[in-house]
Amino acid sequence: MQFTPMAPNCGVEASGVSLANCSDAEMQAIKQAIFEHGVAVFRDQEFSPEDHIAFAKRWGGIDINNYFPLNDAYPEIALVKKEADQQTNIGGAWHTDHSYDQIPAMGSVLVARDLPPSGGDTLWAHMGAAYDALPDAIKQQIEGLEAFHTADHVYKADGLYAQTDMGKELRGQDMKTGAIHPVVIRHPQTGRKLLYVNGGFTIHFVGQTREQSLPLLQKLLMAALTGDNQCRLEWRPGTVAIWDNRTTWHNALNDYQGYRREMHRITLSGEALAA
Repeated sequence: MQFTPMAPNCGVEASGVSLANCSDAEMQAIKQAIFEHGVAVFRDQEFSPEDHIAFAKRWGGIDINNYFPLNDAYPEIALVKKEADQQTNIGGAWHTDHSYDQIPAMGSVLVARDLPPSGGDTLWAHMGAAYDALPDAIKQQIEGLEAFHTADHVYKADGLYAQTDMGKELRGQDMKTGAIHPVVIRHPQTGRKLLYVNGGFTIHFVGQTREQSLPLLQKLLMAALTGDNQCRLEWRPGTVAIWDNRTTWHNALNDYQGYRREMHRITLSGEALAA
C-alpha cells in the first residue's frame, strides 16, 4: 500500500489496497494516514453496503445519523443525496461534522454510489496546517479560549435547510444541540494542535456574544482556507473517501444542477476533545 499526497498540507490518495479485505496492519496504516493528513482517498474499490458496515465496525463504533435519510436495508448508512430536480445539496459550505455534539464523531467513510457526469467534487482543509500558519499574536489570543457549537439554526423546523427543497428529506428537526469545545484542541492520536472552529456550527466564544465573537471568528475562518491547506477530490465510480473531523473541514460543491448524486456515509464514533 502506498500513499500519494493530494496537496502540500492536506490529503493522501492510497493505492494497492482493498478496503473490503484489508489486513489489520493495513487498517492501522490507513488510520494513521487519516489522523495525520486529514483525508485518504481510495479508488476502484469493490465495496458493497455490507463491506461498508463491516469496515466501519473494524475501525470502531458507528454513530447513526440523526438528520439525513437512512438506507432502509442498512440503517447504519446515511444517504447523502440530491435529486436531479433539487437545487440545494447537503454540506454545501465549509464545516466539520458533529462539532455540535458533546463527543463529536471521529469522521466518516463516504462511498460514491450515483454520480453526475461532472461536478460534485469535495474539498477538504487541514486544521493542523491552519493553526500552524496563524500569526503568533492570534495563537496567544485563542490559547485557552472555548467556543459554543450548535446545529439548531441549520436542522430545526425553522432552520436553514427547512427553507430549501432539501428540507422535506431531513429528520430530527425537533432535536436540540449544543456543545462547548476548546478553540485549539490536541489530536487524540497524533497530539498535533488543531484549530477547532468552523463556519457551519461555531456560534460564539464562551463569555462573548455572537457580535463580540465575529471579528476574531471570521479571522480564524479566513485563515483556515489558504491554498496549500486544501485538497480537492474528483469523484469517480468505486471511489471511497475517509476523513477525520478533528483534523479537517470539508465542503461538497453544488455545481451539477439537473443531475442526481447519491453518496453512502457511515459516521465513525469519536472521543471527547481536549485543549
